[in-house]
Amino acid sequence: MFDALLFLGSVAAGAIASVAGFGVGSVLTPLFTLAVDTRLAVAAVSIPHLAATSLRLWMMRGQVDGRLLRGFGLASAGGGLAGALLQSRARSRTLDVVLGGLLLLAGLGELTGLARRTRLRGKAAWVAGALSGVFGGLVGNQGGIRSAALLGFDVPRDAFVATATAIALAIDLARMPVYVVTERARLSGVAGLVAVATAGAIGGTLVGQRLLARIPEPLFRRVVAVLLLALGVYMLARKG
Repeated sequence: MFDALLFLGSVAAGAIASVAGFGVGSVLTPLFTLAVDTRLAVAAVSIPHLAATSLRLWMMRGQVDGRLLRGFGLASAGGGLAGALLQSRARSRTLDVVLGGLLLLAGLGELTGLARRTRLRGKAAWVAGALSGVFGGLVGNQGGIRSAALLGFDVPRDAFVATATAIALAIDLARMPVYVVTERARLSGVAGLVAVATAGAIGGTLVGQRLLARIPEPLFRRVVAVLLLALGVYMLARKG
């Protein structure tokens, strides 16, 4: 039963990530924690996350915003690595609450129009990228806060998702060695679950690409905002 639940959750996670630029870690990490502890769950989820992200980037490679990737993206990747290194020491319920609050603010800001009045440029982009990476690395959930920060940039739908995906892949490549080294002895014990999650995330990614093409450009940012609100509420409501 758990394998079936994990597979269905992985399909949903892959589809959501193809629409909003985040979702694999947000959905799969709590699912994995039903079977293993949080540290192992974060390490295990990094594998299907890498597979789904790589596929999504390959399909959207022509839509990546190079300027945004070089500024915000590099800073986010660096911050993500730092957060991953500190995760075992700094993980706490307080971080979940802070991140959940930030996601709520980002979602509400976009829905109310406040976010559209402030656009990030220059050094602010680097700062936003670094902070989103650090927070995400600390809680093992970088996608939501990264997409929240990306709402501060004026980029079209496909460029938003493609650039978020490219940044996610860079962060995956930076953090996976850390997770593999720290949890290598236990990852082999959940290899079957990781395989199920990877297959589901890949399938969901293919489905999500079709869904993204059907979302009108004016509606896209609101869809992302609603998903951020849902993730923020979840992070505030879940137990530590």
